[in-house]
Amino acid sequence: MKHNGSREWFDRAQTVIAGGVNSPARSFAAVGGNPPVVVQKGEGAYLVDVDGNRYIDYLAAFGPLVLGHSHPHVVEAGVRALAEGSLTGTPHPTEILLAEELCRSIAGLQEVRLTTTGTEAVMSLIRLARAYTGRNRVIKFDGSYHGHSDAVLVRAGSGASTAGAGDSLGIPPGVMHDVISLPFNDLEALRNTLTQIGHEVALVLTEPIVGNMGIVHPEPGYLQAMAAMTHEAGALLGFDEVITAYRFHYGSAGALLGVIPDLYALGKIIGGGLPAGAYGGRAEIMALVSPLGGMFQAGTLAGNPLSSATGLATLEVLRTTNPYPRMDELARVLETEILLSADRHGIDVSINRAGSGFTLFFGVDEVKDYRAAQKADSTQFAAFHRLMLEQGVYLAPSRFEAWFVSAAHQATEIERTISAVDYAFSRLRG
Repeated sequence: MKHNGSREWFDRAQTVIAGGVNSPARSFAAVGGNPPVVVQKGEGAYLVDVDGNRYIDYLAAFGPLVLGHSHPHVVEAGVRALAEGSLTGTPHPTEILLAEELCRSIAGLQEVRLTTTGTEAVMSLIRLARAYTGRNRVIKFDGSYHGHSDAVLVRAGSGASTAGAGDSLGIPPGVMHDVISLPFNDLEALRNTLTQIGHEVALVLTEPIVGNMGIVHPEPGYLQAMAAMTHEAGALLGFDEVITAYRFHYGSAGALLGVIPDLYALGKIIGGGLPAGAYGGRAEIMALVSPLGGMFQAGTLAGNPLSSATGLATLEVLRTTNPYPRMDELARVLETEILLSADRHGIDVSINRAGSGFTLFFGVDEVKDYRAAQKADSTQFAAFHRLMLEQGVYLAPSRFEAWFVSAAHQATEIERTISAVDYAFSRLRG
């Protein structure tokens, strides 16, 4: 494949955009493929770059595009909303319809407040938990990425880990003091921490199924015990479901796992490919949010008609067509065939899969926490990423991200991907 156009555009970008990208997660620095592919458009299960190269897309824009690119129902809703005005700065029927659907389909979500991003949703959720409990400290888990607000960049995963940033510069020491990051799936660490400082903890924040150190499942009973210990300490339990809500079934991952938190943060899929986030939970907690109470949060673009329309249209398709069993089966086939190919070629890999999303780890047999995820072979992943890209398969440029199968993928794309994987493994071995 030729990438002259991508190189030209990236050269221009580096003169006006810091690092040439508007998110470090888009950089190819970690996979040695400079420049990153500059994409012109998305079509169903495919990306098309500025040089005309087509790629089977497993990035799904880091998760939101569960229906694939340019789904007709979503496009129609967006065009109609744009024609009526993309922003009014007033209450709008579509934002209310979206909020109603979120509360109807997310277990335990009694009231919600829409935001523009998942980062804003998590930031607001933390402020609300502190307001409700009168406490300051937050417990999160190593390798979980909850956006780029100060409080949650302590030992964050995903793009922060890929960039090798560690804890970000620019975060005041006082913020760092109020955030405790613990190993995921380690109940003893959580129990000891809550025993010692539980009376200071406002919130225990987790992804119910982690998506930002790769897909990592909670151990059986882990979330149930977490909820019990959190509430015993008088703290609130918050689930960051920015990735997981509506990805594995029509609703929350928490409901699938039998644990309902006090508060949720939502995003990605609920915007249907446009900027959107939300936070919410029990009505008594949400009663503190301004203008009802004294916890202030606002946003000019929050609940804007355009994002609300595309988000609502996406949820309508998911609810009425139920693509989840077919997506899960396609992902299961990919998982099975990738492992068989790795065995044939003598490549040491493991896969963590949840429904239609999975992560391929090189050189580690089992990943249950961030420490294990960090041991995955970055050099081998980088070589694999380049080989797949040259065969027309687009993966996230990070060993910590997931592959996402969308409703637009068909058996043809899966078969082509399996062939590409087999070729890449043969080259890695050779």
